[in-house]
Amino acid sequence: MRKILGRVVPAAIPLVVFMVGMEWLVRVGWIKAFLVPPPSAVFNTLLRDWRELFTALAKTSAGALAGFALSATGGIAIGVFLSSSRAIQRAFYPYAVFFQTVPIIAVAPLLVIWFGYGMRTVVASAFIVSIFPVIANTLSGLLSTDPALRDLFRLYGASNSATLWKLRFPAALPQILTGLRIAGGLAVIGAIVGEFIGGQGLGSVVDVARTQQRTDKVFAAVLLASALGLALFGFINLLSRVLLRRWHASEQD
Repeated sequence: MRKILGRVVPAAIPLVVFMVGMEWLVRVGWIKAFLVPPPSAVFNTLLRDWRELFTALAKTSAGALAGFALSATGGIAIGVFLSSSRAIQRAFYPYAVFFQTVPIIAVAPLLVIWFGYGMRTVVASAFIVSIFPVIANTLSGLLSTDPALRDLFRLYGASNSATLWKLRFPAALPQILTGLRIAGGLAVIGAIVGEFIGGQGLGSVVDVARTQQRTDKVFAAVLLASALGLALFGFINLLSRVLLRRWHASEQD
């Protein structure tokens, strides 16, 4: 319990100070409420429109989680494939970089044409935005295996597949998990962008509230989207703790 409080309290103090400060700045008129609503107005919107907002959150969560799952499995598989030889890296890695450089807001209308309005467009958008960090971190981790250990496996006649699954992949886990942490937040962003164009969810709530100049509702939806991203980040941290705590320094107290 003390460990949990020791981690939560230091992070909560700046948040509380910021919210109190913003509330005061808006109430004294230094910041206009129609530009930045006071935290109390955002909280009241969450309570008043909770059914609409949490229904939208459920839809966004489904799209973001599906896109994240696809990017995690596909990104790790592509990273393993690229790590198999230098020739394969030179031939295919530049195309993997495409996922990092593509402007998703420009491609989103094409996704609607290809997949139609609804969940498939949201999932595709989340997948495109979040896959590259998984590819890059998986490849970097697999290529960073200690050469001495690789020579030892080769000396004992280990096959390439045995070396991959018993040495290179476990050694790459910390970097793979780092890629998944980044991908989790990006998947939420991609899902929101997809919903601007072809879905419902929080992206649609933000778009409609923007046209109505309901900044309190925009902030409430953004807050829920941020909470979703933090939940994904926390899940990956928990997974990292379970997988690495017995042998890797990053997860040892």
